[in-house]
Amino acid sequence: MHVLAIIGQKGGSGKTTTALGVAVEACLAGRSVAVIDLDPQTTAANWSDRRGKEAPAVVSCQVSRLGQVLEAAAKGGADLAIIDTPGKSTDALIAASKAAGFVLMPIQPQLYDIETLGSLKDVLTLAGNPPAAVLVNRAPVQGKRHIETQEAATAQGFAVCPVVIFARAAHGDAGNIGQSATELDAKGKAAQEMAELYSYIAIAMKEGRHEEKHISRRA
Repeated sequence: MHVLAIIGQKGGSGKTTTALGVAVEACLAGRSVAVIDLDPQTTAANWSDRRGKEAPAVVSCQVSRLGQVLEAAAKGGADLAIIDTPGKSTDALIAASKAAGFVLMPIQPQLYDIETLGSLKDVLTLAGNPPAAVLVNRAPVQGKRHIETQEAATAQGFAVCPVVIFARAAHGDAGNIGQSATELDAKGKAAQEMAELYSYIAIAMKEGRHEEKHISRRA
């Protein structure tokens, strides 16, 4: 089972929306997906309740139970687990990153988010430096702030996802009814961007150098 962790040091960076959007894309691609919600606010789990569908499966758990929940997901047939983390919880970020074969770090194109990259680098170091990339998220459609943010992350030594997720109403509208932007409008720009992001992640996970961290399905 491949494990993707989505981490960040700030709330509001779009971690949960990204996790759920990628999860739906993976389901549409025929994968069996489990979303592990480590956030005490249970935003992903609440989305799943509104959704009323079995896929993707969303499980809310405490950080101390992460290993057991991942094992159960693998034994249950999941081939992709996506860990959604809370902001400002270093223990959760480290635990998720240690368990992951690939780590995605969404940040908004603003100085407050860019300033958290140093702390995220420390988290990755403590987690054993898993393959990771910064994702510029919720970028304004107008202007070049997303490009400047990508350059700032690169200058700090981070790999940067080539896909940018722009601030589009479809993400919020879809979340309100337990859907993803792709399900709300499959031909929209938000759906196209999320599909491109999933394709990037799928390739990154296959090429990741931490293959030994993929959880076996064997009992």
